[in-house]
Amino acid sequence: MGPIQIKQILSEAKVGSEVVVKGWVRTKRESKNAIFIALNDGSTIHNIQAVAEPGQINEETLKLITTGSCLKVTGTLIESMGSGQAVEVKLTDVLVYGTADPDAYPLQPKKHSLEFLREIAHLRPRTNTFSAILRIRHALAFAVHKYYNDNGFYYLHTPIITASDAEGAGEMFRVTTLDLEKLPRNEAGSIDFKEDFFGRETNLTVSGQLEGELGAMALSKIYTFGPTFRAENSNTTRHLAEFWMIEPEMAFFELEDNMNLAEDFVKYVIRYALENCADDLNFLQKRLEEEEKSKPQNERSLPLLEKLRFVAENAFERITYTEAIDILMKSKPFKEKKFQYEVAWGVDLQSEHERFLVEKHFKKPVILTNYPRAIKSFYMKQNEPNANEPGPTVRAMDVLFPGIGEIIGGSQREENYDKLVTRMHEVGIEPESMWWFLETRKFGTAPHSGFGLGFERLILFVTGMTNIRDVIPFPRTPKSAEF
Repeated sequence: MGPIQIKQILSEAKVGSEVVVKGWVRTKRESKNAIFIALNDGSTIHNIQAVAEPGQINEETLKLITTGSCLKVTGTLIESMGSGQAVEVKLTDVLVYGTADPDAYPLQPKKHSLEFLREIAHLRPRTNTFSAILRIRHALAFAVHKYYNDNGFYYLHTPIITASDAEGAGEMFRVTTLDLEKLPRNEAGSIDFKEDFFGRETNLTVSGQLEGELGAMALSKIYTFGPTFRAENSNTTRHLAEFWMIEPEMAFFELEDNMNLAEDFVKYVIRYALENCADDLNFLQKRLEEEEKSKPQNERSLPLLEKLRFVAENAFERITYTEAIDILMKSKPFKEKKFQYEVAWGVDLQSEHERFLVEKHFKKPVILTNYPRAIKSFYMKQNEPNANEPGPTVRAMDVLFPGIGEIIGGSQREENYDKLVTRMHEVGIEPESMWWFLETRKFGTAPHSGFGLGFERLILFVTGMTNIRDVIPFPRTPKSAEF
């Protein structure tokens, strides 16, 4: 299966054994008595140190060994004489695979800003911070698949190219093979998409949910996990134009079942990270603690590991949208007019409202349910009229996390054909354009539910990072499609 990695050497290799280490140089330092070369191959946050005697490496080769260069080191694993590592490699031979000009290589051993590292996203995985994030990202993705597989779900691949807008979730990226210099026109003067590749207007998907529902109405429990796209001109720390979504859909699940699944799922993946990414999480926690030192004591966040354990081990608070509005309107920020956005029944909650509920009021994750029908998508199941609520509501469900706000959005889906058609007319959707979606309500309809989790927002929470561009390898944002 290829060369043994540094992670394996550090955990499995015995002192006295011959080892071959391949990796990139993090640091090289020379003293009168020895040459020390720290190597890392990305398999672990920890470097392995190779030690050579003065003169053992010829001068020509030694000049080529600089930060960023790539080496193959052969030697004997010995107990380390210095602090910081238990073992090191007593070098017997070295081969330089690739050099890195120290005057040009941008990742010299010093602190770099996250803004600078975004400009060199092709190299930032070589830093401790980003290698840790990418290993955690892998672990979380594996945990997602393991959770759903172990719980009887089937992984459904939904299309990336679609002719439907799913839920009106945002502007879409158009997919076309038409010559933009010579666009075909119909008699009305509009673009004639019949001449396009698919014979109709198509876009990149904003969600796999609608197709996921079709799968759930045959396989009972499915999930999708793939890229989604939003063409919104948003430059916040929480938005990307291309991101990954996890979307389970379940037949015979009602709202309570949906909430139970969402809570169990996020707790599982967080526990998985705690159990399998300890070294990387410890590193990120220390990094965050350094940043927190500059803040006043009352503004400092919980240590990362403590925050993750708290979420994994405690029940989420469950309240209705109406109850949340009541709490917000009685809050100090509302009375002192410190909220930037309006608080009133019928308005969509903003991040500042969600975070107040989670971080200040309940001090734990919150699941909000029963939102006003007017601010939610057409496919959500309509509640029966309730005298305690000022207007019609739907069986929606949002999971709110500290530092993030909404991390999951979902609902019980409307299974009643007539109600769904009426609602589509109300929001301006032509039922004929979604005949296939409606037919699942005509042929053996059943109660069903589902939700969507933005994968990058989950990674933000688990890693403690604050900008979503730093938890995806190559971020796509307005005016930026580099790499």
